[in-house]
Amino acid sequence: MKRIAILLAEDHVIVRQGLRLLLEADGDIEIVGEAKTGREAVQMTRELHPEIVVMDIAMPMLNGLEATRQILKTFPKTKVLILSAHSDPEYIEQVVKAGALGYLVKQSSGDILTKAIRELHYGRTFFTPSIARHLKDKYEKSSDDAGLRKKSGTELTSRESELLQLIAEGQANKQIASELGISIKTVEKHRQHLMEKLNIHEIAGLTRFAIAAGIIESSLQSTIARDMPSK
Repeated sequence: MKRIAILLAEDHVIVRQGLRLLLEADGDIEIVGEAKTGREAVQMTRELHPEIVVMDIAMPMLNGLEATRQILKTFPKTKVLILSAHSDPEYIEQVVKAGALGYLVKQSSGDILTKAIRELHYGRTFFTPSIARHLKDKYEKSSDDAGLRKKSGTELTSRESELLQLIAEGQANKQIASELGISIKTVEKHRQHLMEKLNIHEIAGLTRFAIAAGIIESSLQSTIARDMPSK
């Protein structure tokens, strides 16, 4: 019997190790790879073709939300299951809109995680009860969730979201150019365009915007402020 191929995308080593041990105890599940950044998750999906990606939201270099968007844009048959410490409605709505078929909080039991993986494997969705209730209430009120993007201020292209996260994480232009595979001059041009589009002209402001929009995790704020390069 063919096993369910899983890619783990989680930046904490101890959590990845625990998930691997938990899931590999089930004979029907195979861990084909482990990604420690969102960008690695996208690259490894391209290389390994997992059936399901178990994705954390708070990932460095490229957050889980944007990684989910990029994976499903290129590999629409891949299924993404979000496993996150966050249960905020805004996070949930954004990942569902990005195409994730399941969302679990990290307080869930191992049995619930394996059940969720099987549900996605069989072409169904799986959300913890509180999240399922929220989504039901949300979409009963309105089938149009365009207001979410206006509320969160994330009317950005995929590349702009990538750039904003890297800037907010304290990456210098040279590092960003290397990460995105573009020239430093192009980074500078994109950066200037982003600042003009958001009408934010300093790095600290971009960082606050990224936190408010859910592009980076708020708990990173003190680290970012400490390591942030000057303009």
